Amino acid sequence: MTVKMTQTLRSDARDNRERILTAARELFAEGGLDVPMREIARRADVGPATLYRRFPTKESLVVEAFEEQSRACEVVLERAVADTDAWRGLCRLVEEMFDLHARDRGFTAAFLAAYPQAVDRATVLEQGYLGVADLAARAKAAGKLRADFTVDDFILVLRANGGLRPADSRRFAALTIQGFRA
Repeated sequence: MTVKMTQTLRSDARDNRERILTAARELFAEGGLDVPMREIARRADVGPATLYRRFPTKESLVVEAFEEQSRACEVVLERAVADTDAWRGLCRLVEEMFDLHARDRGFTAAFLAAYPQAVDRATVLEQGYLGVADLAARAKAAGKLRADFTVDDFILVLRANGGLRPADSRRFAALTIQGFRA
């Protein structure tokens, strides 16, 4: 019989791990997934051995870095759907999702292209689609969202936001909200 023990990292190991993830997210957001592991180690101020001890492959590092990004998107959607004022929730969703995507500079798209098996895309898309559909139905019922709005409209503008700088993304979010208003 084998017993699986959970490994608790020492505080310095935990700090190194967080610095590696922070550096990886920053570098992936700036330059895509082609950033060398040595550059990530250098930015994190750790040696390559420390990096590889925590993340034996680049894929393991990328998957872990994406996990936080994915969770951030889920939290934004959950908060928006939970808002009792559906229009305010939809506006918040547009603003915050645009901001997340502007800051990641294509990281999500690059991740999904490079590691398609790492995410259950069907589930993620279904949850997002249902959340936006719920917000839209409630905002339409309140007379705040234009009657011809579809979830595909949201997806379209989210895609169009990809690659924009944060300041441009904020302006695009404002224009999008104005265009969605009833």
